[in-house]
Amino acid sequence: MSRILTPVLASVSFLGLVAGAAAAPQVVTTIKPIHSLTAGVMKGVGAPTLLIEGAGSPHAYSLKPSQAAALQDADLIVWMGPQLETFLTKPLETLSGGAHTLTLAQSDGVKTLAFREGGSFERHSHDHDEEAHDHDHGDHEDHDHEGEHGHEAHDHSDHDEHADEHAHHDHDHDHDGVDPHMWLDPANAKAFVSALAEELSEIDPDNAATYEANAQALQGRLDGLMTQVSGELAPVQGKPFIVFHDAYQYFENRFDISAAGSITVSPERAPGAERVAEIQHRIEELDVSCVFSEPQFEPKIVRVLVDGTQAKAGELDPLGATLDAGENQYFELINGLAAGLTECLAD
Repeated sequence: MSRILTPVLASVSFLGLVAGAAAAPQVVTTIKPIHSLTAGVMKGVGAPTLLIEGAGSPHAYSLKPSQAAALQDADLIVWMGPQLETFLTKPLETLSGGAHTLTLAQSDGVKTLAFREGGSFERHSHDHDEEAHDHDHGDHEDHDHEGEHGHEAHDHSDHDEHADEHAHHDHDHDHDGVDPHMWLDPANAKAFVSALAEELSEIDPDNAATYEANAQALQGRLDGLMTQVSGELAPVQGKPFIVFHDAYQYFENRFDISAAGSITVSPERAPGAERVAEIQHRIEELDVSCVFSEPQFEPKIVRVLVDGTQAKAGELDPLGATLDAGENQYFELINGLAAGLTECLAD
């Protein structure tokens, strides 16, 4: 009898292991920095799916049919919010099924900043105040599992139309005046990590202890990152520079540096002749040390701006588009921004 039971019990144990492995929640994330933090919280449990790979920009993106299918099958969808990933607003309404949706911009403890205007920062298409804000969930009732609205299932063959439907949005940040690039402040990243651990623990309580332990470890790394980068940037504080588009003020605010202006308000909108002349005047007037391009966009305009001036051309990437996706990507991103600034601004 024991000879019969042994293989049966072994089979049951094996099936239990398979079922446990299959039980990891299906998590879809939008941009690499958020994917990185999510991967860190999920370490040892599962791996999140990344929508925007390579040099893709959340300002203008179109879903592939396979990605629409991933949204439909997801247990949790993690995004910054409609101010950044405009392309995802309709798919969340039609494709997300019963998925939970975590809008990181609304996480407890996140410090938000209004878009800058005036000087060499182009006017955005809305009004705002200049104060920073700390969010709490009481002000954002839609945070709680936006996906629990029972959408009907969609045939995957219908998803091809979404690839074109959401392409090339002109993203002028016209929602409520809040700058959505919040991940570039590691203190905000710590708040994101807490929100991720809480949401994942609710969806997958069996692994709650792992999520919490991973979150605590990540937050410790983020504290160390802030200390390290603060020291690296100290020698270039006060040196003026111009960025491609106004995506970096969370990073600037955290590390006590300040851009003198941006070339364009929207990465997809090329500056006109008047704007170019204005920036060139700004370069000379402020003795700007460096003008930065971004790898997702044509750098020719930066070369035009620095030609005949004392300024150097550099590159900054707010998404880490050229970095490998994974749990270390966020740290490489922040370190890369610090390195890009110190190298270009150094005497």
